[in-house]
Amino acid sequence: LDANNALYNRLKDKFRVKLDDSDNSPGWKFAEYEMKGVPLRLEIGPKDIENNQCVLVRRDNRQKYFVSLDNLEAEIANLLDELGKAIYEKAAANMESKTYACTSMEEIIASRAEKGEGFVRAMWCGEEACEDEVKEKTGVGSRCIPFAQEKLSDVCVCCGKPAKHMVLWAVAY
Repeated sequence: LDANNALYNRLKDKFRVKLDDSDNSPGWKFAEYEMKGVPLRLEIGPKDIENNQCVLVRRDNRQKYFVSLDNLEAEIANLLDELGKAIYEKAAANMESKTYACTSMEEIIASRAEKGEGFVRAMWCGEEACEDEVKEKTGVGSRCIPFAQEKLSDVCVCCGKPAKHMVLWAVAY
């Protein structure tokens, strides 16, 4: 227990650390912190201490890394950086796979019926009345005007007037 406290004190100034010294089983502890969203788990026991090592487990792929205690801080920082990039890339790929380009309200309705929930990229004239009509007829409302604009067509999906912006539309929950 002294080694665990020493390791906790060593890491707490550099990372957000929780020492679970409860009497719960390891499986219970692992499940509890996975449900809480803890990205990286450090496991250490008497044999690990004898071997001057610990086990780091990534939450996203459950891969285990046996790491020397001598360069633990660098390994944790590296794994957290890799994990953050992997989670971002997975989320970006998921968002991209569920984003559909449409040039008319009929396409928006058909796209939602065929592909399900997601984001719709469509052109808009900037008129609030058109925004309201798109929401009423298709069920999606404007979410944002992205900085990176694509010119999907020259006209608004609702009224046919010249379009000012490409907008992301989606259902609000």
